[in-house]
Amino acid sequence: MLAETIFSAVSAAGLGIAAVMAYRKRFLSATRIAAYALVPLGLVLTGAVEWVAGTAFSPVAWAGVGVLGLAWVLFMTSRAVERRALGKAPQDTTRPGAVPPSSAPALGKASRKPGQAGRSKGGQGTAGQGEDFSDIEAILKKHGI
Repeated sequence: MLAETIFSAVSAAGLGIAAVMAYRKRFLSATRIAAYALVPLGLVLTGAVEWVAGTAFSPVAWAGVGVLGLAWVLFMTSRAVERRALGKAPQDTTRPGAVPPSSAPALGKASRKPGQAGRSKGGQGTAGQGEDFSDIEAILKKHGI
């Protein structure tokens, strides 16, 4: 009963502040404050406050929270031990068609041969050392640039 009275008073105060904000021509702020002010009143009218108050003081509910916490701790501990024992994250090999992760990327520097590292298509070396820009020059000349 006390919680419902407090929540109703908070809602009334919030609606009063929203009215002052609307009087000052700050309608967007007034609307937002009114929305926040109506939440506690809605909780009281739906009975959520009474349910929370009944649950908060129930020893059976707190025992359930403790059991859920214990289950979570056991689950996380078993995952940590499993990762430590394997030396890495567990892999899903039970799924048909599961592909193990690759050690190198499919494209990029690792896919080039060792003799081609840092070389371009023309074999002239890296940028700034005379790469073949003849195709680009032809396009620019075609457009008169």
